[in-house]
Amino acid sequence: MKSYIAALFVFFFIWCYIGKAAKGEGLGASFIFGDSIVDAGNNNYLPSLSKANIPPNGIDFKASGGNPTGRYTNGRTICDIVGEELGQPNYAVPFLAPNSTGKAILYGVNYASGAGGILNASGRIFVNRVGLDIQVDYFNITRKQIDSLLGPSKARDLIMKTSIFSVTIGANDFLNNYLLPVVSIGSRITQSPAAFVNDMITHFSDQLIRLYQLDARKFVIANVGPIGCIPYQKTLYQSNEDECVELPNKLALQYNAKLKDLLTELNENLPGATFVLANVYDLVSDIITNYENYGFTTSSKACCGNGGQYAGIIPCGPTSSLCSDRSSHVFWDPYHPSEATNLIIAKKFLDGDTKIISPMNLRQLRDL
Repeated sequence: MKSYIAALFVFFFIWCYIGKAAKGEGLGASFIFGDSIVDAGNNNYLPSLSKANIPPNGIDFKASGGNPTGRYTNGRTICDIVGEELGQPNYAVPFLAPNSTGKAILYGVNYASGAGGILNASGRIFVNRVGLDIQVDYFNITRKQIDSLLGPSKARDLIMKTSIFSVTIGANDFLNNYLLPVVSIGSRITQSPAAFVNDMITHFSDQLIRLYQLDARKFVIANVGPIGCIPYQKTLYQSNEDECVELPNKLALQYNAKLKDLLTELNENLPGATFVLANVYDLVSDIITNYENYGFTTSSKACCGNGGQYAGIIPCGPTSSLCSDRSSHVFWDPYHPSEATNLIIAKKFLDGDTKIISPMNLRQLRDL
């Protein structure tokens, strides 16, 4: 009898959930791929040198009571905020977490991994991380689980009609691969920047097509931000406060131009798919340049970190110096934005115009 009641409850939940999704009330599910910018805790479950499960990371994350969750920021990630605004009742669970089973996955799953990249070699200095190839493999597992929960027909409706697939990746392919100090000198001699960028684009195209073949239809793809402006790079190259490191930004712009062309091509050639480009580079560049207009007091120094003028060498941890007002800093640590910055970015992606997100914003993509 108990098992019958439990089964009835599960059936009722699924029926209500699919009915809600079909009526367009909120987002069906959010499937998140990428690197540490959007990792919600997958690296907690890896023997990796890239982790954020130590304080004061998460100090402003209300859902955990201010305890670290593995998010590389003081509060919510961009994807957390977008999910809330689009009507997601729960945050997407990290794929590697023990609770990423059963009905929890119907709200979405986060596959992102700190130090992960488009290319499998990216981030190898951190030992373990989940690159995008493996993240797509993991989604294939989730896809079969959703089939089992809902049946093939309703599963396809959930995935194709009401779910959004977001991919935020590429920075580690430069910072922790092609531009890695000392280690990467050999590869830079044998491979030109243009050839490296082309390699990234070819791999990324294959990965996005694999997701399409698994029924993904609504995509938001972030380009690479101004990585030459992060506190780590500015500290490493001893830049002036109003200067960024030229080469990383130049490479990011080369990649971003090719990415824009790729998404145009995919929109034309993959029936039923919508690829939205999130212009992180221009938006974050504007925040960094005009930080005072956004309510910040610095766009150079990390709130949490140590080393050099911009606290940009040693990652955030219990012994780090910590700023007194976390909302006044564009950057939380040597690499990642603060929650205050994430909030600005998320709102622009949700409701912004085509200069920042094109061909439509995320509310429009949800309702498509």
